[in-house]
Amino acid sequence: MTTILETRNLERTFGAVYAAKDVNISIDAGEVLGVIGSNGAGKTTFVNMVTGYLTPSAGEILYRGKNITGLPTRDITKLGICRSFQIPQLFPELPVIENMLIALTIANQDRPILFRPAINPSLEEEALSLLSRFRIDQYADQEITTLPQGVRKLVDIAMATVAEPDLLFLDEPTSGVSGDEKMDFMRVLIDALKSTETAVLFIEHDMEIVEAFSPRCVAFYEGTTLADGPTAEVLEDQKVREFVIGSEFHRSTANDPKSKPASKAQRSNKGTQ
Repeated sequence: MTTILETRNLERTFGAVYAAKDVNISIDAGEVLGVIGSNGAGKTTFVNMVTGYLTPSAGEILYRGKNITGLPTRDITKLGICRSFQIPQLFPELPVIENMLIALTIANQDRPILFRPAINPSLEEEALSLLSRFRIDQYADQEITTLPQGVRKLVDIAMATVAEPDLLFLDEPTSGVSGDEKMDFMRVLIDALKSTETAVLFIEHDMEIVEAFSPRCVAFYEGTTLADGPTAEVLEDQKVREFVIGSEFHRSTANDPKSKPASKAQRSNKGTQ
């Protein structure tokens, strides 16, 4: 596999406090990587550094062998690294299709004219194709404010992919999605991204989602990485169980993403920090 991203001894401090320390992570082309850890463990700090929202205090970020440490967010996006946020970044009073057209215009033009896509049939066709890939084309003419949270998230992620990134960071993609819908939501999401061979790193607190959809997992604790490897091994790691997921967590015996989600009673016994 080709390594597209590598961080070397990455650090971020706020005064005397380490938000991230000695973070060494590599991501291969087309890989799906889950990231776990309690609030404040350094997960989002790591993503913010790689995507240019925070400047590292030390260390290097290499993208396809090129040092991109400290580059502006816009330049990093143009290279092929995109992200979504825990709270969808959408235009709530506009229909889904117009949100997509705006995102496509920004991605395709150095100086976007935001309303030009509305009269561009080829761009509208491209927007509808993206919505179809994420199985939300039926919502094209609905305003964002009328949509369920899961659909809003899919629109936000679809918008993040308009630039055809090689690497996509997702910050808690299932946050706000109902427990009964999470598995189907992630199945649609991962299938859509796999069709483009986009590498995906997603931060997640639901261990069932991590177990089902990420072959590899990284566990953060107090700004450092406790474990990095096959998900099954990471979830059984003694330190991960002690500091991240809790000793009461029991791995599922059915890890196939096509399997039915666990019952509400089972999920209540598998809480994460």
